[in-house]
Amino acid sequence: MEKIFLGLGSNVGNKRRNIDTAIQMLSNYVKDIKKSYYYLTRAVGYTEQDDFINIAISGYTELTPEALFKRIKEIEKEVGRIERFHWGPREVDIDILFYGDQIITRPELKIPHPRIQERDFVLQPLLDLDPEFIHPVLKKSVKELFEELENFSIFGCLK
Repeated sequence: MEKIFLGLGSNVGNKRRNIDTAIQMLSNYVKDIKKSYYYLTRAVGYTEQDDFINIAISGYTELTPEALFKRIKEIEKEVGRIERFHWGPREVDIDILFYGDQIITRPELKIPHPRIQERDFVLQPLLDLDPEFIHPVLKKSVKELFEELENFSIFGCLK
């Protein structure tokens, strides 16, 4: 079993229910799930859309990165994700942030998640789960990466 971290976000419909439904479905493939707090964040990229709720989870899986990615895409569709446009609104978005210390750089699957070190809406929830986790490429802890951030989009912790 490999330790993984996933990031989830939603800014369409009942955002929290979308995320909770996705986490429940993920529990079929990810064991011992731990959840961060939920965070309210501004949209990145295309900013003329509703705010997001973001969360991170950690757990363990027997699936390969490719099999996990395939299941994630199926779960997103089952929760109701509609493909609109790049950076557009999403019923649910699930990203593989880390898969152990593996590094995958194929166009369709990049692990660790690209540009994670620039995204407070990913790093803040990861701080809740494991601030000492070391990024396998950057060789810095989640806490160190968060401390290096200059711009913040998070504007609320939802308990």
